[in-house]
Amino acid sequence: MKQARYLILLTALTLSATVINGCNYQRYVQNSTYDYGSNNKGDPKMLGSRMYGSVSGLPGQHDNAWFEYSPMISNNVSNINGVAGAIVMLTDKNAYVAITTDWTAVGTLKSGGRGTRQQDNSGSTQGVYNNDTGSPYWNNQRVAAPYNSNFTVNDHNQISGELKQTIAVHVRKLAPAVQEVHISANMDFNNHMIQYAQEAWAGHSLKPWVSSFNKLVQHQFAGGNEVPQPLEVQQGRAVFRK
Repeated sequence: MKQARYLILLTALTLSATVINGCNYQRYVQNSTYDYGSNNKGDPKMLGSRMYGSVSGLPGQHDNAWFEYSPMISNNVSNINGVAGAIVMLTDKNAYVAITTDWTAVGTLKSGGRGTRQQDNSGSTQGVYNNDTGSPYWNNQRVAAPYNSNFTVNDHNQISGELKQTIAVHVRKLAPAVQEVHISANMDFNNHMIQYAQEAWAGHSLKPWVSSFNKLVQHQFAGGNEVPQPLEVQQGRAVFRK
């Protein structure tokens, strides 16, 4: 649906180029949320102070006392151009956002282009999931995978600052009390976050997972050495592996 809207808007923008000059047209596109890579002076996406990342300077910023899944903010961020899907967790201090990206905007990565992404989607043209093994199966308990998946990138610092700023502004409008907004498109981060969300969808308390969650965000955003085990491993549940 979002890609269809993008194509409609792109067609409209192309037609409008016949009635406005090329410079104004280019600036209009670069200032829009279909372009996160232009870094134009005065781009409205980047006006004001930086709204994402470590901005408070407070110690122990990732030592959260509780966390909860926010369906409203997750849906809101998922509708941002360039974002394929989002999972947003709120804590007593921060908002943590896991995203996957798609082709509905350009410049979602700072550099590296397709080569920095973690996906091989070539199998989709051959009717298979895993192009290396020919397997048609995947683990549907995960939101992102190495094959035939929306796009992820290992290092959250590779995400465009314009996209991060756009996401953070959306989050802060809906959760103005958060001190910091941390955003990552890392595949493992996404797959941990979806498991916490699945617990919330099932009506289960997230309180038992606070320590696990803190290890995850400390590893992702503060150089922590320990990565928590997937929830099914911690719970001793069997799960289909890719």
